[in-house]
Amino acid sequence: MNPYFAGLLVPITVSLLLRKRRKAEKMRGVPVDVGGEPGYAIRNYRFEHPVETHWEGVSTLAELFEQSCKQYVHMPLLGTRKLIYREKELAPDGRSFEKLHLGEYEWKCYAEVFKNVCNFASGLIRLRHQKNERVAIFAETRAEWQIALQACFRQNITVVTIYASLGEEALCHSLNETEVTTVVCGQKELNKLIGISGQLDTVKRVIYINEEGISAEVSLAQNSTSWIIEPFEDVVRLGNEAPVDANMPLPSDVAVIMYTSGSTGLPKGVMMTHRNVLATLSAVMTIVPEIGRKDIYLAYLPLAHILELAAEVALILIYLHHLLIMINCMEKIYFQALIAAVGASIGYGSALTLTDTSSKIKKGTPGDASALKPTLMTAVPAILDRVRDGVRKKVDAKGGIAKQLFDVAYNRRLAAVNGSWLGAWGLEKLLWDMLVFRKVRAILGGNIRFVLSGGAPLSGDTQRFINICLGAPIGQGYGLTETCGGGTFSEYDDTSVGRVGAPLPCSYIKLIDWSDGGYLTSDSPMPRGEIVIGGPNITKGYFKNEAKTNEVYKDDERGMRWFYSGDIGRFHPDGCLEIIDRKKDIVKLQHGEYVSPGKVEAALIVSPYVENIMIHANPFHSYCVVLVVAAHSELETWALQQGVIYTDFADLCQKPEAVEQVLGSLSKVAKQARLEKFEIPAKIKLIPEPWTPESGLVTAALKLKREVIRKTYEDDLAQLYA
Repeated sequence: MNPYFAGLLVPITVSLLLRKRRKAEKMRGVPVDVGGEPGYAIRNYRFEHPVETHWEGVSTLAELFEQSCKQYVHMPLLGTRKLIYREKELAPDGRSFEKLHLGEYEWKCYAEVFKNVCNFASGLIRLRHQKNERVAIFAETRAEWQIALQACFRQNITVVTIYASLGEEALCHSLNETEVTTVVCGQKELNKLIGISGQLDTVKRVIYINEEGISAEVSLAQNSTSWIIEPFEDVVRLGNEAPVDANMPLPSDVAVIMYTSGSTGLPKGVMMTHRNVLATLSAVMTIVPEIGRKDIYLAYLPLAHILELAAEVALILIYLHHLLIMINCMEKIYFQALIAAVGASIGYGSALTLTDTSSKIKKGTPGDASALKPTLMTAVPAILDRVRDGVRKKVDAKGGIAKQLFDVAYNRRLAAVNGSWLGAWGLEKLLWDMLVFRKVRAILGGNIRFVLSGGAPLSGDTQRFINICLGAPIGQGYGLTETCGGGTFSEYDDTSVGRVGAPLPCSYIKLIDWSDGGYLTSDSPMPRGEIVIGGPNITKGYFKNEAKTNEVYKDDERGMRWFYSGDIGRFHPDGCLEIIDRKKDIVKLQHGEYVSPGKVEAALIVSPYVENIMIHANPFHSYCVVLVVAAHSELETWALQQGVIYTDFADLCQKPEAVEQVLGSLSKVAKQARLEKFEIPAKIKLIPEPWTPESGLVTAALKLKREVIRKTYEDDLAQLYA
């Protein structure tokens, strides 16, 4: 061995071993004495009491935004790509697809945005919107969404957030239940509103965001409804001509009524106060490392989610130095709040224009990520799974030396990520980054530095893959709309997989016994039970739904408010939480075995033939069955190799040999995941059509709507049990 190399190797090896030892010993969460129902509770190791605000003298989101705009006056804040033109492209099968040619990002600075916010707030009042009335924002994620939100906060107007993809029944329910009088919307959403105008009881004003071609919808609304119809820019102009003094909120005032995506039944409106949201923002501020003004955030997920909303609001106020692909842990509203709080910039895009190969991008036009080169993003686990699968499919399709080189690079880096000092470190890591992974990183702009996943736990395989290919450490978080996204959050130096981190500084996490499911806090070596979250981030409850509020929210004798999540978790020795089950998902089979569909689905979705999946367990039978949305390219490639003849993809999904192939793949991955025999599906139905929010089978966050899917495929499920 070269003595110079050996001289370098020894200290590096010792350093790695010491670092690994220090990590293993680090306590990230510690036990805490709390009130309420008996259980096993953990707090963040650095904070004895829950954090409520990170900013001195700031107690509401309106104050936070104003402070940031005064501090970062001339820095760019909101960026939007200019639409150059749209065109229709015909596919070989005769279908037409809209393609967009987009220009560079055009920016508004903090001072300019603040002026627009103040003017829009004044314009609302000049339009005779009363201060005790509510405004609904029903639009895709864009700069006007954020401006309208901050304007409402400035006049202490409660904002009702509604998914742009919401169905008519849920949309009517949300608007009528909250007695909304003013709606801010885009073209597609205006068309939806017109269609249900006769069912809306309280809407008086519609403020539309000007888009190409919206004039037809505006004319129709003016002729068919009694609403006052005004363009967004005219409301801003009206406020500029006749300013109104701000009516700043109190911490206890409701900032947002956020309607959940409604995975079961009609959506519920969660009431979030300024104090609730600020507590989560403040907690995240204490643990996200090296936040800075040089960062750029790509916003494309629904702002009707708490994660995105908070992200934007906060990024306007903090300095962020890492690309965060944040997912449903806080839900979307938060991360934009966080971004606004730090002086960073927010560039708007869409899921359909995200990359150079996205479905709506005209060939030759850069996608949003390429144009923006963000350091911060959000995503959902399903999107990260698709990134992983997409990269792997492209590598496999190339084959030959390219595939061999990728496999060698990936396995060398995987060894290092798993803690082996024999893996690729230092110069070898840089070599593989340049030769192999640089092209993968270019898909999302090339500047990603930190990835945060939340909501449903991210699979270990995807977590490692994203870490290696994007060159970004991955943290996971856990929280719910009802907890303002606050719950747990992985620290930057925690490279473990399958966990969601220690409690955020705003929250206590408590496990309580669920004896029916066999989960007890006395379990060894790790306490297990239902996850209950307490702290200043716990929301007021569900709007006009006292019964459901009382069912899952409780105040203890010490004044702490708790939310009962229905999720099952366990604490690791270092105080980090792992999600292991879902209370409501448990089904008891005929012979007494318990099946958790969510757990089984998470294991089986790694099959290359699976695009989406839902396990169904009938308590009157001893086995479970499964609906699989088949992955087109994988199944068609297999069929070509096997010489299977079929007319179209729907026909292929009916072929017995295709069903047998996919079922065999599921059995293989189930055994690798060490599922019990009764957890492995005995029968399968292949579905050729994707499950989308538009079809109503999944939520906007891509979560399964189990009851809707069961009803839709009722006959197929019955046949599987026949």
